Amino acid sequence: MSTIGERIRSIRKLHKYNQTEFAVIIGVSQGTLSELEQDKYKPSLDIIMALHDQFKTDLYWLVYGLNQVSDVSVSKGLGDSEVRLISEYRNLKPSDQDEIRDFIKLKIHRYHLK
Repeated sequence: MSTIGERIRSIRKLHKYNQTEFAVIIGVSQGTLSELEQDKYKPSLDIIMALHDQFKTDLYWLVYGLNQVSDVSVSKGLGDSEVRLISEYRNLKPSDQDEIRDFIKLKIHRYHLK
């Protein structure tokens, strides 16, 4: 997901809201939400904070499209490339995430057969 509008839309769809319902929750009109999702303009700080407060959205991901490298992930031995992969994975549709998990399971199974 490369744009903030796409990330806003993904939050809405993840929580299974239509545009009208979601707009009420974050305090904008349905038309404004539609324009945000289409990247016609950038959200205000109030909208960004409403998304963060209502849906516990990571601010760094919402604004920049990336997750911050946390001290916890580094202390558990995850390298930068692994953190980036996980970040990108989290941005995928659930069906794409399922496909990747299945592929990884298959690779692990084949590895153990050797």
